[in-house]
Amino acid sequence: MAQLGKKYCVYCLAEVSPLRFRCTECQDIELCPECFSAGAEIGHHRRYHGYQLVDGGRFTLWGPEAEGGWTSREEQLLLDAIEQFGFGNWEDMAAHVGASRTPQEVMEHYVSMYIHGNLGKACIPDTIPNRVTDHTCPSGGPLSPSLTTPLPPLDISVAEQQQLGYMPLRDDYEIEYDQDAETLISGLSVNYDDDDVEIELKRAHVDMYVRKLKERQRRKNIARDYNLVPAFLGKDKKEKEKALKRKITKEEKELRLKLRPLYQFMSCKEFDDLFENMHKEKMLRAKIRELQRYRRNGITKMEESAEYEAARHKREKRKENKNLAGSKRGKEDGKDGEFAAIENLPGFELLSDREKVLCSSLNLSPARYVTVKTIIIKDHLQKRQGIPSKSRLPSYLDKVLKKRILNFLTESGWISRDAS
Repeated sequence: MAQLGKKYCVYCLAEVSPLRFRCTECQDIELCPECFSAGAEIGHHRRYHGYQLVDGGRFTLWGPEAEGGWTSREEQLLLDAIEQFGFGNWEDMAAHVGASRTPQEVMEHYVSMYIHGNLGKACIPDTIPNRVTDHTCPSGGPLSPSLTTPLPPLDISVAEQQQLGYMPLRDDYEIEYDQDAETLISGLSVNYDDDDVEIELKRAHVDMYVRKLKERQRRKNIARDYNLVPAFLGKDKKEKEKALKRKITKEEKELRLKLRPLYQFMSCKEFDDLFENMHKEKMLRAKIRELQRYRRNGITKMEESAEYEAARHKREKRKENKNLAGSKRGKEDGKDGEFAAIENLPGFELLSDREKVLCSSLNLSPARYVTVKTIIIKDHLQKRQGIPSKSRLPSYLDKVLKKRILNFLTESGWISRDAS
């Protein structure tokens, strides 16, 4: 049936010398890869029977056009190496595959065929299901890796470093908070004959030392967050004057005082950024209102706004001058017409300006006012001298008029307050 040295598929009669699948349950059943993958059945052979791969090791999995001419045996060694040594250990994988392959060839072949090739596209989905979400954030969140990274050293001169005893490469000070904290663990040693009580006591010492270190670091962070070191060196005010180019308004100062309790939850820079952003928001809102006003007046280009603003300024200036002139003229006319009812009556020239206003408001003639004034002042003087006197006010003076005149004379200093 077959020529010497050649093997043929029992189903399609194709030559299968390089690679064939032999059934382990049926005798003399060998199939080519195409018939085996199609599930061919012949005689007592069934597709679910066990099989054995018979490989001469000379064929390629990716076809003759694949680069490098990797044989199936080399492919199998490569997959065993990637499982044994892990992705990235190309030198160990190359030694496992054989001396004929360099680490660079191993890396390029695996990446091109198993990752970026058709096999990788079919096995690696575009969106990986049930993938763990990374909740960390790089900007100082509660789980941020930036919290565990060392802070940059303080930006101070060498003389200031010597003044503070600051060591920039270690970000430490010569005299730290709780300088003797290391004495808690300096004499500790672990011995094999320690009992449980001694071990727990040493653990307690270590725990106390760790707490002191955390407190030390917390104080350093507070000094950084609130710029305590520049404030101690006198650089804080100069830096604020340089950074703050605008003038702080009275309303902003009052708002800063009201929000002082927030200082304990925010750093100095965050608090300054908050008010700077609030100022920017205020300016943007004002600019938006201005642009909306331009649009309502039919202005669609910024070049037209300058001409509009100049015309509006001139118009408001003329209106202001007109209102000022009208108010001055109204005051003069008001003064002339205010006392028109009493200016021709006898005694008008004896009154002061305030008394003229009082008489005009009370509709009281100047002569009667002078009479009432004289009587009240005379009675007041007699009482101060201890002379008993009886009030002789005219009958035309009711309680309301009397009270108004007494208050006026008291405010003007003619009589004392107790007398009124």
